[in-house]
Amino acid sequence: LLMSDEDCLCAVFPGIAGVRERTLIAVKPDGVQRRLVGQIMQRFEQRGFKLVGLKMLKASDDLLSQHYRDLQKKPFYPNLLRYMTSGPLVVMVWEGHNVVRTSRLMVGDTNPAEAHPGTVRGDFSIHISRNVVHASDSVEGAQREIQLWFSRKDLMDWDSCDHSSTYQ
Repeated sequence: LLMSDEDCLCAVFPGIAGVRERTLIAVKPDGVQRRLVGQIMQRFEQRGFKLVGLKMLKASDDLLSQHYRDLQKKPFYPNLLRYMTSGPLVVMVWEGHNVVRTSRLMVGDTNPAEAHPGTVRGDFSIHISRNVVHASDSVEGAQREIQLWFSRKDLMDWDSCDHSSTYQ
């Protein structure tokens, strides 16, 4: 009898669903230019999330048009593409319990003027068009975005030494 990864985790971590939920976090060109990648990663590590994918790249127009497909008719879309192709991005996949919702709270409001201190955008963002980081907005959105940015072989399944103490 073969068990799926989720079944194995449910046996090890009874009562905790969604331990393997994943989200996409991207440090945008302004965050990379300002050398904020390490500080942003540290916040997710300290929160207890597990890094399972990481890459630095210069995104193509095609990839960004797929990523931002819902914004293509917005007046700011051409400027968004220009900004997102202006320099390298650091794209990450983080895994953990309720990681999508928690990451959105950690990142803060899209508009830095409304983002609370202690959030990534509240601490580091300057303007709504330079808000340092992207975070998936839903579990379904995260799955779609992860598939756009990462192939299956780019993602690591690994056990962290604190996993059992964190989730039991």
